[in-house]
Amino acid sequence: MESYQLTQRQQEILESIIKEYVETSEPVGSEGLVKKYGFEFSPATMRNEMAELSRKGFLQKDHVSAGRVPTPMGFRYYIKNMLEERELPVVQEVAIKQRLWDKKHDVHSLLREAALALSEEVQNLAIIVTDDDHIYAAGAAHILRHPEFYDIDLTRTVLHLMDQYDIMNAILNQISPDVDTAVMLGEEIGLQSLSQCGMVVNKIDLPNNHHGYVGVLGPYRLDYSSVIPAVRYIQNTVNELFRAW
Repeated sequence: MESYQLTQRQQEILESIIKEYVETSEPVGSEGLVKKYGFEFSPATMRNEMAELSRKGFLQKDHVSAGRVPTPMGFRYYIKNMLEERELPVVQEVAIKQRLWDKKHDVHSLLREAALALSEEVQNLAIIVTDDDHIYAAGAAHILRHPEFYDIDLTRTVLHLMDQYDIMNAILNQISPDVDTAVMLGEEIGLQSLSQCGMVVNKIDLPNNHHGYVGVLGPYRLDYSSVIPAVRYIQNTVNELFRAW
């Protein structure tokens, strides 16, 4: 894929479009964007810049409106260059650690609770996959909050995936061992049927030299600023508790 450099103005426009799209799930129009984000140029200039961002592959035109939506490529650029993570409030960290601490003497109970805690924190589907053929999933109902999952075929595919260890393992084994936090967007997941999805995944260490992955699966317009630190916190907490074994 051709690599493009964005001007400062184009970066600011892309960032505002992504924030708006994450919040509303609606295509973003030029006039509303100029007004809401206080850009000091006209909607006509905004339309020209959005057209250029579309030409470069960062935006795409919605099929049923004049607005634009970010592509997975646009999200990838945003995550790499502009993302500001929002760490969990300390009170949330303490609450999560306490609920996992109470399950620390049983691997399965701890991992089930970790998946549940993560799903509640990010309001999305959370998954934990281990190298001994177990999948722990929680929060499946949360995906129905997203318009992308009004597509029954997509929802069926995601829910079916929770029972398919070999497929999940194949997806996760694509992640380089050198990567701490992996973000997989659209076709990067490796299944065409999940091209509208995104995943954030971290590796976890389990007792007896086993390992696994903890992550979140949702639409590719996930709120990565909060999802990434939440997944990382669960990873660190699980690793810490299992080190005590």
